[in-house]
Amino acid sequence: MSALLIVIIGAIIILVLVAIGVFISSSSERGLVEERLGKYLEEDQRSGAQDQSSAALSDWVNKRVEKSSFGDQISKNLARADLKFKPGEFIFFILILSGALGVMGFLFVGKDLIPKLISMAIGIGFGIAAPMIYVNSQKGKRLMRFNGQLPDMLNLMVNGLRAGYSTMQAMEAVSKELPAPISDEFRRVVQEMQLGLPMDKALDNLIRRIPSEDLDFVITAINVQREVGGPLAEILDTISFTIRERIRIKGEIRVMVSQVVMSGRILSGVPFAVFILLWFINQEYMGEFFVKENLTCGSIAIGVGVFMIAIGYFVMMKIADIEV
Repeated sequence: MSALLIVIIGAIIILVLVAIGVFISSSSERGLVEERLGKYLEEDQRSGAQDQSSAALSDWVNKRVEKSSFGDQISKNLARADLKFKPGEFIFFILILSGALGVMGFLFVGKDLIPKLISMAIGIGFGIAAPMIYVNSQKGKRLMRFNGQLPDMLNLMVNGLRAGYSTMQAMEAVSKELPAPISDEFRRVVQEMQLGLPMDKALDNLIRRIPSEDLDFVITAINVQREVGGPLAEILDTISFTIRERIRIKGEIRVMVSQVVMSGRILSGVPFAVFILLWFINQEYMGEFFVKENLTCGSIAIGVGVFMIAIGYFVMMKIADIEV
């Protein structure tokens, strides 16, 4: 093994260890601050409470993405997935992961330049896609759990309002009696209001973190009732019945279209998985796509294949997307 290769491998290991240390120290420090001062404040209200030294490497990225639309979207996705990272920290992790996988693909796979570059591109692509897929998966699972708890939340609020509770007291009961994630979100709403934030602003923050159509109905009803008056308990009781029926119908539809969805994902993913697997097993065979004599034909074949797979996937997902 050459000295240059040893230096590169050592640099990769050091970068990975530094990244892990930054994330652990940053998360630990933020956990202490959030526990003492109220972790349910908005991110822009508590950004000054971070220990600058514990996240020195990620702060350079944070300053350049937090105020951009891209950084705002990442911040929303992380909040909706309930991941305790700032946008810059998440991007910093993606850069480290994709860079490490790209360098490993370049160094350890293939002997010629083109196979090495393709392996590096595959490593970088995986390093970028894997964290995004994980965040979206966590976001979807959390939203589904939240929607499933909405009817119980509404029933608890209705009973509390009929027993003489105020709206805030009913929300506080929800935060104490129901399991996560709905209890966590309403605990955050209650603490924001206790710190002086108006109810409509706290509820707007809630819908920003939980983009649920059913929750939007509930928040709209609460805001309208606060403006014009009326029996909020009766309104929420009616909404609760409607949401229960929507959940029941969605469940029946999900059962009927689950085979279509799973088939679309498997049929779309298998060609890419087989291509990558064969690439690392037998590069000489797959490399025929990229040799100089076959480069034009190989590129056209790959492009047409990817295009047709994408069309088939989106058609199947559109068939399975039934609005309720």
